[in-house]
Amino acid sequence: MTLPETMRVFERGWLSSNNILFIGSRETALVDSGYATHAEQTVALVAHALQGRKLDRLVNTHLHSDHCGGNAALQHTYACLTAIPAAEAEKVRAWDTDALTYKATGQQCPRFSFDDTIAPGDVLTLGDMTWQALGAPGHDPHSLILYCADERILISADALWQNGFGVVFPELEGEPGFGEVRATLELIASLDVKLVIPGHGAPFTDVGKALETAFSRVDYFMADPARNAQNAIKVLLKFLLLEKQSIALGELEPLMAGMYLFRESNRRYLKKDESELAHWAVAQLVRAGAAEVKADRLVNKD
Repeated sequence: MTLPETMRVFERGWLSSNNILFIGSRETALVDSGYATHAEQTVALVAHALQGRKLDRLVNTHLHSDHCGGNAALQHTYACLTAIPAAEAEKVRAWDTDALTYKATGQQCPRFSFDDTIAPGDVLTLGDMTWQALGAPGHDPHSLILYCADERILISADALWQNGFGVVFPELEGEPGFGEVRATLELIASLDVKLVIPGHGAPFTDVGKALETAFSRVDYFMADPARNAQNAIKVLLKFLLLEKQSIALGELEPLMAGMYLFRESNRRYLKKDESELAHWAVAQLVRAGAAEVKADRLVNKD
């Protein structure tokens, strides 16, 4: 389907989240800013689309590094007003990289500030359209999704993709998450949606099929929570590989052992020694065609 004239979607990939640009009659805004290493590209994409206009507002659906890593660069370039989920305000104000998960995942995120917060139920005007912020816990306890009832468009962040949803991170630390994922999917199913713009991947219209896939996947994880941990280990390693492009095999064991979420996933669910976990993770990515081993290095494959 064709997007409204005031919307642009920059489909980025898996290292950087998609960016949604709104060019309204009075104000411009961007939802999510991608990863830090792509920040220069993000700024260039926004500048090209704005054709000389200023970026007035920046909105984050949640504060995982692949969704807000470009915040600092955009703030430096445009001095744009920035809104973040209300529940994350104190963490950002104190720049608590443990609570924000950047240290736990070994991911980069340059420090940024914020001017406003958004809570579930808040109403925003983006691209001359009315959007409602809805709570979408599960992948991240404080994530928001944005819904435009008039256009029947949902910005789903990592709560719903065409083939699933993001890692259920709370469960890795022993906190509830699967039930929250299911409740978020039920919320989405209750909305009248004709187009979903996910955090990663192309926008899609077959919402029913995507929901069916997502419900099946959460049932699969609930039946054996170790499956979510296995998925998380693979996703976190793939993310690092996307950023670095290659990692020496000898560095993998200490790299993984030094990251809290790797350790917690292993301690709670997989119970492998560090060397075994590193070898297992490499084998999983290679088997999936997501990486290959060359000259004692793990090398990314797109």
